[in-house]
Amino acid sequence: MSKKGVYASKIKRATQMLFYKHHQKPGVKGWELHKALGSDYPKVLDVLDDYLKSLDLQVKTVFEEKIKPSEKPSIQELDKARFYVTMRGDSSPKEKMIGWRIDDLAGLAITISYIISNKGQAARKDVEKLLGEKMPNWKINLNIDRYIRYGYLNQDEKGQLYLDWRTRAEVNEKALIDMLLNAEEQKATNSEPAEEEPEEQEEKD
Repeated sequence: MSKKGVYASKIKRATQMLFYKHHQKPGVKGWELHKALGSDYPKVLDVLDDYLKSLDLQVKTVFEEKIKPSEKPSIQELDKARFYVTMRGDSSPKEKMIGWRIDDLAGLAITISYIISNKGQAARKDVEKLLGEKMPNWKINLNIDRYIRYGYLNQDEKGQLYLDWRTRAEVNEKALIDMLLNAEEQKATNSEPAEEEPEEQEEKD
């Protein structure tokens, strides 16, 4: 088989592995791709990513929360990462929000930013209290359960919430925090009373 034919076969295999769910969590571990495609699997994924551009999709590399990869990750680091197919980000916000109410998305953004600010974990009761300031009480638990079910959050047996795979795959955490800080600054600026201009005194003859 020619080199071109080998790569075509590998791209097809990579597509099957990434698009079809094999485990409880979507996506595929790097070591699985390494085993199935060979040590050049990062190059195969680059080619696949280029093909997916026309569909506004991308191959996203997500490292475990405790692992901080180098600027150019080695094959050993990539083997420990997880790879997903997600939206590339060129589509409009309306397209990305299909099936979500704006207040539900706001609640998710608040929850994620709160967990980030608490070094990666937060008690569910604290998140519930925070969301209670933004939405009706009857929606709070429904929304948190939805965030967990969709893979944005994870909850342990002690009721602690953590960021899960989908947040790490889809959310630019720094951009989210910057956006919320800018919104708070804008809100504070708009709420400041305007300075009254001093009245001009009439000149006395």
